[in-house]
Order: sequence, then structure tokens, then C-alpha cells
Amino acid sequence: MSLSLDFLSLPLFVAAALVFISVLAGVFSTRVGFSFLLIFLTVGVLAGEGGPGGLVFNDFTVSFWVGNVALAVILLDGGLRTDLATFRTGLKASMLLATVGVAICAAITGLAARWLLDLSWPMAFLLGAIVGSTDAAAVFALLKTSGVKLNERVAATLEIESGMNDPMAVYLTLALIGVTLFMQANPGAGTGVDLLDVARSLLQQFGWGTALGLGCGFALAELLRRLAGSHDVGGGIRALLIVSGGLAVFAGTTWLGGSGFLAVYVMGVVAGNRAKRVVRSSLSAMDGYAWLAQAGMFLLLGLLVTPAELLRTLWPALGVSLVLMLVARPVSVWLCLAPLHFPGREIGYISWVGLRGAVPIVLAVFPLMAGVEGAKTFFNVAFVVVLSSLLLQGSTIAWSARRLGVVLPDMDDEAEARRVFGDFELDAATPMEGLCTFYGLPIPPGSHQSLGDWMRETLGRPPVIGDSVPLGHAEMSVRRLDSQGHIARVGMRID
Repeated sequence: MSLSLDFLSLPLFVAAALVFISVLAGVFSTRVGFSFLLIFLTVGVLAGEGGPGGLVFNDFTVSFWVGNVALAVILLDGGLRTDLATFRTGLKASMLLATVGVAICAAITGLAARWLLDLSWPMAFLLGAIVGSTDAAAVFALLKTSGVKLNERVAATLEIESGMNDPMAVYLTLALIGVTLFMQANPGAGTGVDLLDVARSLLQQFGWGTALGLGCGFALAELLRRLAGSHDVGGGIRALLIVSGGLAVFAGTTWLGGSGFLAVYVMGVVAGNRAKRVVRSSLSAMDGYAWLAQAGMFLLLGLLVTPAELLRTLWPALGVSLVLMLVARPVSVWLCLAPLHFPGREIGYISWVGLRGAVPIVLAVFPLMAGVEGAKTFFNVAFVVVLSSLLLQGSTIAWSARRLGVVLPDMDDEAEARRVFGDFELDAATPMEGLCTFYGLPIPPGSHQSLGDWMRETLGRPPVIGDSVPLGHAEMSVRRLDSQGHIARVGMRID
């Protein structure tokens, strides 16, 4: 009697074949604007129970586990690549979007779900919370492969927001699951919500996540620097050390009641900036881990979908998705960013690139595991929301960036640079009064200032390359910043 290895070889063959087919299809699909993530998800659906592949997979526990681990790896990789200098322009906006913005977006989407899907109020708002946050996997991956260079403020806001908004979404989802279960078990007894517990739990999520992320980030950076000085190890070994450390921090923080997602992202940011030279040699291996995590997660989540069930709620789910994309996200972004003096075109772009990815699908597993009655609806709606977001928003990232003017030109392309910044390049220290007199421009208030100081004061926000200010028949544009983030060179276009 010989030992059969079919239990190993067949599942391994299927898993490897699905990843291979997905990557191969993704290589060709990106040429027509479709993202890799969309292909991974689609291949998973086609291979699943209702598709040609016919694979029966309905283990939500395994999917939940894989999804959380994969998101932790993706957030860690994103944090390692985030330059701390971008927090100068993106932190305040991202924090507002990651907290207030998620709550507003969830509330508006919940109102739409109540009407379109005829759900109870707690169920409707639970659905809003599940789909209310942007997805780090989608944002990091699609911005990286879009082929356009966004201005610093827009890119920083989108990336930092996606790395920091998961705690709010997870918290709202868990809190509303509790409310829903209580109301289902005790009809007419109220919500069972204690506002003090709500505040305490939210503070615990963000507090532990931030504290452990910062502490472990500093410790990891110091360890990496010491290893680089005394041991000759390659980037692959360092990457394995970083990933295992990040997963340990994610698990430990979650166990203590904090946000593991926030902790692992903050840890990556701190370690990536304090040990930049050492980490840089590991980024290639980290990129492989992140793509493997994304491929496995999206394929697995696609396998969970049954197309026949999806079709039963398709049109209401598409309605929820459209409200989310065209109403809830734009309103929440405008309310958060308009007070910070973001230009309208940047608010419009950040509103549109509110990408949904694996996070809503993973969050939709929470109520299924908690035993919420009717929870399969959440999963099906979340899948439609993600699919439509990747299809409509994900495939138009580059096009919409060019249309809204948030793309920076290639400075080596002189014609393109002149089109954006104009024909004249000026020193930011040039006195305003002399400049206006020489070019026949109106002399603004504060003409005793230098050109750079006047522009910074007029903008009312930290300047980034590409910011512009009209002055009479001329337009002044920030062309270069110094190491402190101050305006160094200004482009001038005269109409």
C-alpha cells in the first residue's frame, strides 16, 4: 500500500494554476486599462461554484483569516514606501477622511441601502460601514501602476487615508454588528448602545494601534540598522524579517484590543523612514510578498461568490454602489477637505479615486461569522460595490487625473514642463512689488513680501509642486520646493 499525495498535489495544482492564469491575464488586461486586482477577482469567480471551474469553496473562516493576513502585509508594504515628508501635506486631510469621512460616507450609503434593499436601520447602516472605507490594496496597487505622477498633496492624501481608515471601518462594523444582534434578539428593546463604551472602544482601537505601531517601528528600525552593520544578510532575508515582525505586531495589537491594521501601517512608516537605506534593499522582495498577498486574497474572495445569488440583488447593489461613488464619497470628501483649502479639482479627483477593494469583502465576512440574520446580502452587495469600483474608478485613474489637472509633468520633457509652468522661471525670493511693476501686473496686498511668501500666504495650505495662483493676466506656479518644503522656484505663464 503506497501513500497517495493527491491531497497535496491537486489543491496545489489548482492554486498555482489560478495564480498563473490571473497574472498572465492581468499582463494583457492592463494594456486596455483593467487592473490586476479586477482580474484576480474575476478569475476567482469563474473558477468558483457558479462558474465554468465549478470549484466548491465556502469556508468563510479561512477566507477571513487569509484576508486579514494579506491586508496586514499590504499595509506594511505601503507603510515602508511612504515618505514621512508627505505627511506635511497629507496627514491632516487623511486623518479627517479616515475618521469623519468614513462615518459620513457610511451614513449616506446606509440611507441608500435602507431604501434600495429594504433593510432595517441597523442592517442598512451596517452595510454602509462595511463599504465605507477605501482599500489600501487597491489604492497602493493602482496608483503605482497608473503611469501618472500625481501632485504630492493628492497622492499623499489618498495613500495615507487608505492606510489609516481601516480602524474606523472595522470599529463601525463591529459596533453595528453588536447593535444588529441585540435588536434581532430583543425586538422593541432599543439598540443597547452605551455611548461611553463606544468612545472607550474607539479610543482603544486608535490608541493601541498608534502606540504599538510607533514603538515597534522604532525598535524594528534600530534592529535593521544593527543587523546591517554587523551581519551580511541579503534583502530577501531582511524582507522576511520585516514581514514576520509586522504580522506579529498586527496579531499582538489585535489581541490587546487595538487596531492591528493601523499598527502595522504606522510601524512600516516609522521603520521605512528611520532605516531607509536598509529597507530600500528589501523593497523588491516586499513587493513580491504584497502581490502574492493580493493575488491570494482576491482569488479566494472571488471563489466565495455564487453568481446566481449575486444576480438576485444585482440592481439594488449597483444602486448602492452608484450612491457611494457619486454621492456619499464626494460629499464626505468635500466636507473634510474644503475647510483645508483643497482646490476643487483635487477634491474631485480624491472623491473619484475612493477605491473599494478587499476590505469591504473581508468586512462583509464579519456578520456572517457573527451569525447575523440575512448577512449573506452584505457579502453579495460588497462584492458588487468592489467590482464596480475597480471597473469604473480603477480603470480611469490616469484619465481622470489628466482631465482634472492633478498630474505633474516630466521635468525632462521641456515642452510639457513649459505647458504646465509657463515660459518663465523665477526665484521665490524675488520681491513682489518689483516683479509686478516689471511685468505690468496688479500689485496685490502684501507686496512687501517675496514671491514665495506671497504665494504660500495666498494658497492658505502647505504648498506642493504644481500649486498655482492667478495674478492679473499671469499665473504663478510652484515649480520647485527646498528640503524644508518652502517654495524655491516659481513658474510664470502670461496669457
